[in-house]
Amino acid sequence: MKKKISFGFWKHILPEGVDPYLILAFTIPFAVYMATLAPSVTFFDSGEFLTATYSLGSAHSPGYPLFLMYAKPFTWLPFGNIAFRINMATAFSSSLACMSVYLLTIHLLKEVRIAEDERLAGFAVKAAGLAAALAFGVTPRLWLQSNHDKPYPILAFITAIIFLLLLKWREHFKNGNEQPAYIYACTFLAGMSMAAHQSVVLLLPSWFLLIMLTDWRMILRIKELILATAFALFGFSVHLYLPLRATQNPLLNWGDPKTYGQFMWHFLRKGYPSEPHPRDAALWWAQIKAFNIPHEFTWLGGVLAVFALVCLWRRQREVVIVYGVGVVTFLAVIAGYLNTPYETIFLTEEFFTPLYLLTAVLIGVGLFHLLGFALRKAQLPGHYDLRVYLLAGVMFFVLPVSLCAVNYYENDQHNNYIAYDYATNSLRSLPQNAIMFTWGDSGAFPLWYLQGVERMREDVDLPHTPHLVFDWYLDSMPRVFRNSNLRRVDTQSLDPENCLRIAIAEKIDQRPVFIDFSTRYSVTFNEYIPVQKGLVYRIRRSSEPVGLPDISVWENYNNRGILEKISFLDLDTGKAILIYANSYLETGEFLLSIGRSNEGMRMLVMAEQISPEMKPNVQQVLVRYGLAR
Repeated sequence: MKKKISFGFWKHILPEGVDPYLILAFTIPFAVYMATLAPSVTFFDSGEFLTATYSLGSAHSPGYPLFLMYAKPFTWLPFGNIAFRINMATAFSSSLACMSVYLLTIHLLKEVRIAEDERLAGFAVKAAGLAAALAFGVTPRLWLQSNHDKPYPILAFITAIIFLLLLKWREHFKNGNEQPAYIYACTFLAGMSMAAHQSVVLLLPSWFLLIMLTDWRMILRIKELILATAFALFGFSVHLYLPLRATQNPLLNWGDPKTYGQFMWHFLRKGYPSEPHPRDAALWWAQIKAFNIPHEFTWLGGVLAVFALVCLWRRQREVVIVYGVGVVTFLAVIAGYLNTPYETIFLTEEFFTPLYLLTAVLIGVGLFHLLGFALRKAQLPGHYDLRVYLLAGVMFFVLPVSLCAVNYYENDQHNNYIAYDYATNSLRSLPQNAIMFTWGDSGAFPLWYLQGVERMREDVDLPHTPHLVFDWYLDSMPRVFRNSNLRRVDTQSLDPENCLRIAIAEKIDQRPVFIDFSTRYSVTFNEYIPVQKGLVYRIRRSSEPVGLPDISVWENYNNRGILEKISFLDLDTGKAILIYANSYLETGEFLLSIGRSNEGMRMLVMAEQISPEMKPNVQQVLVRYGLAR
């Protein structure tokens, strides 16, 4: 007689009643994220979120108050720098999202049996849930969001809990036990999640439909509707944080939303006007492809999700309908209404994270039914030995293990210091009491973090040129703009370039004025000449003598991840590397032009080492000076 497999060892290491698979669904992703966590500030919105969280301020519109308040306690941890601690907060929220995948999966499968052996049946349900959680955890999208500060994982977790509560309410309702408290909890969480990211509204049709398919009479019960609305408003009241905190003038106070008008300007994202642009079939298809299940889960995962939808249609077709409505709503709004241009489509890819979470649940359901199909075809005896469990384990976990292996290198940020070094190198280039005008967000935000949180170079002022058109921003920098002519003109009728020229004209005779690389190549200067100093440029009048370049600044730079390539290279990290290469190239060419050939050649060699694609540009410079190799 074959011996039945036993998993009783769990009771010796966990308290009674604790589900070990639930613990693994959280701890395994968290361990992976911690191993690949960014050690400091990164590009995109990182430096801004870090500064806003540390100072309990306001991030870019619409402010993200829930994410900031969630991440703030992590800044009190006794290890690592502030950026690492806040990055850890995102890793924690992503792990919670993975855990919620497990809970949703086992809820959908708890009444389905694939074997007479209760032990195997229980194992199959929990293993399927764990496999789904791990598969979601190592998808490129969630993993990328988990290694540095992002609000999307906490949003995905909250939306999963809402779905779970609605399914539990539906179960109670079908058993004749109405529990409207579940609905109230859902509306509270939905209102609150608006303070994490506004894309949550795209799930409202799915949630509403799930309620209507279960009990359409809900819309006729006025008392319950009033209470549900009240709980939604109570959750939404988290946004009161923004005007209340703005009255304290925190370090980063984007939009200064202390008045009703400024709060609505901030909440409705009016600081980001977009010009309408035409859309052809190619752009429309690129927008649709932003939701890409095969990219996240492979084609096998996509097939498993479709298989799960077929299996669920027979027992829980409401779930299938709700998922389909969610996909259609997201695509209709994100790809249809928003009409995102090519260069920012990558930003909308993050909005689909809650849909990927639900897809991971479907994959777990698909794996479970695939095992049931295999067991029925194999016609094994009623009791199963260890070999069956091992084969089932391989079937369940080959997908998450494969995804982890494929995506690990691209998502490993544990040695990503490029943004930190880029910002520190820029600050090292500046003399005492300088002003440096920045342009792009990725170039500016790491500087904000270093100065505001790590208190580096507080003698320097760092105005962000695109924000010079906003009065609230001028108010936030009184040392620079208290008596500026920008306060006397309608700045919003000007473009940022004109505001920049006004600001430079006011300060050039009072303080050393610098611009960053992005400003140098975004703005045309006629009356001024940018003089390179490493990664930054000093602004001098055309009438001033040129002088010799200061190349000593390069010796003080940290270049981690520049010469020795790191695994993780997002769009702006790649741009930063090209900026280093172009800066070396520019310095080298100038040195050759004044006869300092040895120093110039050394700079050109560095440019080519940093970015091999710069070789044609280097060759052009060498040909120009008769030094072609």
